[in-house]
Amino acid sequence: MANIFKNIFTKNSPKESLRTKLNIDQLIVKKTIVSFFFFFVLMGAGFWGWKWLRHQRADADGARPQLRAVLNTNEKIFSALLSDNHLAKEYPLSEAVKNVRVNGRDGLRTPLDSANWRLNVIRKNGDTLALTLDDIKKLPKTDIVFNFKCIEGWNQITHWGGVKFSDFVKAYGLNQETSMKYMGLVTPDKGYYVGIDMPSAMHPQTILCYEMNGKPLPLDQGYPLRLIIPVKYGIKHLKRIGTMFFDNKKPGDFWAERGYDYFSGL
Repeated sequence: MANIFKNIFTKNSPKESLRTKLNIDQLIVKKTIVSFFFFFVLMGAGFWGWKWLRHQRADADGARPQLRAVLNTNEKIFSALLSDNHLAKEYPLSEAVKNVRVNGRDGLRTPLDSANWRLNVIRKNGDTLALTLDDIKKLPKTDIVFNFKCIEGWNQITHWGGVKFSDFVKAYGLNQETSMKYMGLVTPDKGYYVGIDMPSAMHPQTILCYEMNGKPLPLDQGYPLRLIIPVKYGIKHLKRIGTMFFDNKKPGDFWAERGYDYFSGL
């Protein structure tokens, strides 16, 4: 190869120049054929792999075992990186949008009985703590402005206000409950439900939220109370919380049962 290019820059006879040009042309053709060969081999392997994966039986959570294995690996990596020092970036209030996009209406499709709404916290011993919104508002308020991210591919810098979940736990003596591995949240109509790993629930930026842009939550944003958890994608920010419970097994999760990542971390 080196000799071929060396000959290009040296003075050769017409016959030698023609021979050199033919050698280069042959080399280019050979490399082109090899490249196309590997391209079609890889394309065929990819198509075969896709066909094979399509025919695998989905698991109970709606994902094929091979994809679920990848999602579980991602969960192990992201959960290992999560800590109280792993904070979502916060922004000045001036950067928060005024028109906040709604990221789904599951769990909000039935009318809300706001007069009788309670946050029902099922304790470890089976007792239920029924709290009004005023009970929650008595606790210290915190605000957060962060970049809300949806699995649909959009994001917005949004402003939310409420009570830190960790403060809520201390105020209502739920330390035994939060020693478990998971928290489950369900809407009053049971139309939407999520499971949250406890380190994420206890993260310092996680709040039980009752305000958006300094005003009570609109109905389509989860009035009277929703979860805001900046270290997760929007599918975990359950709106209109009706029931809260705790378990060492993964609670049911609406989108994980449809093949999405259970952890859904950022």
